[in-house]
Amino acid sequence: MVTNKLITLLPDLATYIVVVNEGSFTAAAKKLGVTPSALSKLITRLESALSVKLFERTTRSLLITEPGKKIYQQSEIIVEAAQQAIDISSLEHIVPSGILTVAAPKAFLTIVLQPLVTPFLTQYPKIQLKLRASDGDIDMIAQGIDVVFRLTDKPTEGLIMKEIGKVNLTLCASPSYVEERGLPTHPQELSNHDCLYLGETTIDHIWEFMKEEERHVIAVTGRYAVNHSQMRLNGVKDGFGIGIFPDFVIKEALENNDVVPVLSDWQIKGNYSGVIAMQYAQNKYMPSRLKVFTEFVKEYLMEKQH
Repeated sequence: MVTNKLITLLPDLATYIVVVNEGSFTAAAKKLGVTPSALSKLITRLESALSVKLFERTTRSLLITEPGKKIYQQSEIIVEAAQQAIDISSLEHIVPSGILTVAAPKAFLTIVLQPLVTPFLTQYPKIQLKLRASDGDIDMIAQGIDVVFRLTDKPTEGLIMKEIGKVNLTLCASPSYVEERGLPTHPQELSNHDCLYLGETTIDHIWEFMKEEERHVIAVTGRYAVNHSQMRLNGVKDGFGIGIFPDFVIKEALENNDVVPVLSDWQIKGNYSGVIAMQYAQNKYMPSRLKVFTEFVKEYLMEKQH
């Protein structure tokens, strides 16, 4: 495609992103200040120029095609590059501003990140913070994520990673459960106990324990599985069995003696354990809003750990 033709397509590609994000011509037209019919003609023109169908149109919905999804992702990169150009020009002499979208696992978002929202937004009133709870895989470009937090021993390759802490898995049970069923002293004894696990995958009930050279893989069973940490903790408190949690989830419950640790001399491997990785795309010119956020989070969490 010749350069002149490419340049004429850039505004149409930017408009296409708005249509996809808004989900309809009517909503996108309202946001852009044009008529839906004019917007529809623009998309038709773009489809013709690209020789590809971007949407499946019905009277009730607007569905993006598979080629349309790929073009959307590439268009996002173009728009981000344009945004970077703006950020570069203003980075040194404006107050950090703009939208910052952050994704993290639900429990981490609620327990660890939520307390810093107010002080961060108070300190940086020009920044708009969008938080997304997400426990699955994240496509940062397709989902428009600026920063993602992962609890893992395998951070995503190709992204900048700042380790801001560590998280271990801990077993616990209610005092009433221990009084009734006893406290296991070895991982193999868990087969005689009711256990609460995530239930996200078919192998979540497989727990791996290590101590020095000793390793045990145990298939636990129980009447209750839930991938919501607070609901799982409530189940443990109510005496449904022994639960597995990231340590930050049960810190307060342990301090209040609502639960007691189980097999604390063993290391447990599983989902949501390892390092707390704060990751974002490689960018020679980091937007000021992203820079101040990552620095704020790192300083805030380091203070909390001391």
